[in-house]
Order: sequence, then structure tokens, then C-alpha cells
Amino acid sequence: MTKQPRTPRPSGNAPRPSGDPGRRAATAQMRAERERAERSARIRRRTVIGGATAAVLALAAGVAFAVGGSSGHGAADGPLVVPANAGGADGTVITYGKADAPHTLEIYEDFRCPYCGQLETTDGKTIQQLADAGTYKIEYHLATFLDQGLGGKGSRTALAAAGAALNEGVDKFKQFHDVLYANQPDERNDGFADVNHLLDLAGQVPGLKTDAFVKAVQDGTYAPWAGQVDKAFEKSGVTGTPTVKLDGQKLEVFADGAAVPPEQFTALVKQVTG
Repeated sequence: MTKQPRTPRPSGNAPRPSGDPGRRAATAQMRAERERAERSARIRRRTVIGGATAAVLALAAGVAFAVGGSSGHGAADGPLVVPANAGGADGTVITYGKADAPHTLEIYEDFRCPYCGQLETTDGKTIQQLADAGTYKIEYHLATFLDQGLGGKGSRTALAAAGAALNEGVDKFKQFHDVLYANQPDERNDGFADVNHLLDLAGQVPGLKTDAFVKAVQDGTYAPWAGQVDKAFEKSGVTGTPTVKLDGQKLEVFADGAAVPPEQFTALVKQVTG
């Protein structure tokens, strides 16, 4: 989770006895990481880098990464083009689900955030199923601040491509959104900065790669819009990704450094919706 330390992934080996030095070292490391997580709640814009020995890097608050200077990625100061199907007062919110749903689930994400990827791969199907059933509609609020902390432009470029998908349709956006998380690179690898890679991934969404979509991704048509979306995230007051709110109430979708299982996510929703 952005601004929380990454818990070491299970190795698949049998558990070690409690007295094993390796386990004691891992426990000490996890305790230190939890302490860092508590400190990070008081610091704006922190993110995770590294693998099993994750290090926390503080990011400057309120500064969006500017895309520009290279062909095929667009320029932050280019003309603002808002994709069709964008919502909210300034076209920075992406809504999926039935418009008359009685509840609203807000999801704050960064395409480069590993914890966002974990949430989506663990609970994404359940999140969508509940929306499709009319329990709530989903409002996506996307950010690009990881580019600033980690270097590169993958968050911004992926968001601009997602804008091109949104222009093709909300369902196309949702499918492309899911494909991006299913193929998310390590956060240190700026893989989403490559528009050709994004276009290859778009090929997994039936009917998405229209001529208009391909041109918009290659030209960075929606890069300025991606900047506007990130600014809206900055103004939201949300300090970490992923953050999930149901009718304004934050859901604790992570426990012990891992996304809660689908049945627990459903239970959290029922606690709010009744």
C-alpha cells in the first residue's frame, strides 16, 4: 500500500520454528516496518520501494509529475481534452456501475502502487460483482504521485491511456484498468511509461484498440487530463493509496499488511449498507 511498508511475501517454504534466527530477524524487521508505517501517517506523500527489504521514500506533497519532452507521451501543458464518460464537476472522476445505486464506493489508486495491485488482484472481482449487482456504484479517483517519488512517468502515462479507454466506454476503461493491475510491473520498474507496452496490454480488451484509441495513447492526448485527475486527488485529502470509502466511511481493506479476503471485504460492505 502506498505509504505503508511492504510486508515480505511468503516464500512458499515450510514455516520455521519460532526459535529460528531467520524468523526472529523477519519478526524484528516487520516490527520496524510497522513503526515506520505509524510515522508515515504523519508525513505527506510516502511510498514504498524495494522488495523484501522495502524502504520508505518521502514524497513532496501536492506536486504532480509533469509528462513531456519525449515523443509519444504527451505534454502536461498541452490542450486539456476530457475523455467522454468522465464525471465529477471537473471531469476527473470515473464512475462504474448503476447510476441509481443506493451507495457509492470510492477507490483512490495509483496504477504504479503495489498495494493497489494487491487489492485489485485479491478483491477486484468481488468489488466489481457488488457493483454489477447494484449494491453500490464505484467512483475511481486516480493519482500519479508515485512517478515523482520513484522517477519516471509510468503512473501518468498509464492514466492517460486509461483516459483513452474511458473515451471508448466505461466498460472498456474498467477492463483496461483490470488488465493494468493484472500486469503491474514492480514499482521500481517504470514499465507503464512505454506506450507500446500499454498498447500491447490493451489488446487483451476486446474491441478497445480502435484507431482513435491507439492514436490517443501514442499522442498522449489525455496526459493533461491525467494531470487534472492527479490535482483532484491532491485536493481530496486522501494521504495514501489504496484508500477505499463506502458512503464516505473508510473501509479497512488491509490487515497485517495484506488485502483482506473477498468474504471479509463483503462483510465490511454489509456493515455499512445493512
